[in-house]
Amino acid sequence: MIDPFGRAITYLRVSVTDRCDLRCVYCMSEDMHFLPKRDLLTLEELDRLCAAFIRLGTTKIRITGGEPLVRRDVMQLFGKLGQRLGNGLKELTVTTNGTQLAKHAGTLVAAGVKRINVSLDTLDPVRFGQITRWGQIEQTLDGIFAAKAAGLAVKINAVAMKGVNEEEFDALVAWCGEHGFDLCLIETMPMGEITGDRTEQYLPLSVVRARLRRTWTLEDTDYKTGGPARYFNVRETGRRVGFITPMTHNFCESCNRVRLTCTGTLYMCLGQEDSADFRSLLRAGVTDERLEDAIREAISRKPKGHDFIIDRRHDKPAVARHMSVTGG
Repeated sequence: MIDPFGRAITYLRVSVTDRCDLRCVYCMSEDMHFLPKRDLLTLEELDRLCAAFIRLGTTKIRITGGEPLVRRDVMQLFGKLGQRLGNGLKELTVTTNGTQLAKHAGTLVAAGVKRINVSLDTLDPVRFGQITRWGQIEQTLDGIFAAKAAGLAVKINAVAMKGVNEEEFDALVAWCGEHGFDLCLIETMPMGEITGDRTEQYLPLSVVRARLRRTWTLEDTDYKTGGPARYFNVRETGRRVGFITPMTHNFCESCNRVRLTCTGTLYMCLGQEDSADFRSLLRAGVTDERLEDAIREAISRKPKGHDFIIDRRHDKPAVARHMSVTGG
């Protein structure tokens, strides 16, 4: 699949639920209203749609949410997709908050998952509770170390927030180095109405990187995972630190991904509202050929880039939907 700007679209991010067992301040409102079950694609529908993408050239699938591992019987989907590894699909992975990993890490490995991303914005238990609103850091840490013990390569994702965790990045780099994890720092994105002011949260990663260089030697590397992060080797730890910068440096020129929501809506760009509805097609019983034609048509509308901006005048999100709806 080639989009109008000559980019090969090989990466599909699939949200399996909008629900989460945490309420991170940059992602959700505290009082969220979640979708009724009937609106969500079934696991069988998700598998059928993923299979169509794989036939058209998708080589990497990331399962996301909300928190994907809270969806009932989601391991069945991992098992089905795992059977497609080596048959068009090259990598199956997951982004999680870690709360359910102690229970599921072994099953993920058995399905063919080799690496995972875990969201962890702070190592401070009190601050963790404040950021997640009601999370317990011990549950996430137990999950992270269960994943490591099961043989999964772990990457830690941390959203950089001014005045919240900006003094912790040296500690996170050191902790990740100690335990053999890579770290990826992410700029906060203006998606969905949240409690609080995004202009107060926003911290440019150019500033963070300059601060890290005071303590760590960051060496250029051509390492890539297929996503938007730019990585550096940390000489002192032997691990990597990555930076995802949708605000300070838009990475759209190399975008290779589209996002499927748990309701069957395909967003060709995280930062645009144009979408394609696949739930109605699936439930109308269309053929695989018709499904593939609809995917091609959607890819033909993929825009050149997003228009993220922190609106300091109106404090409104650039995109109304929450990240948990699109797939984090």
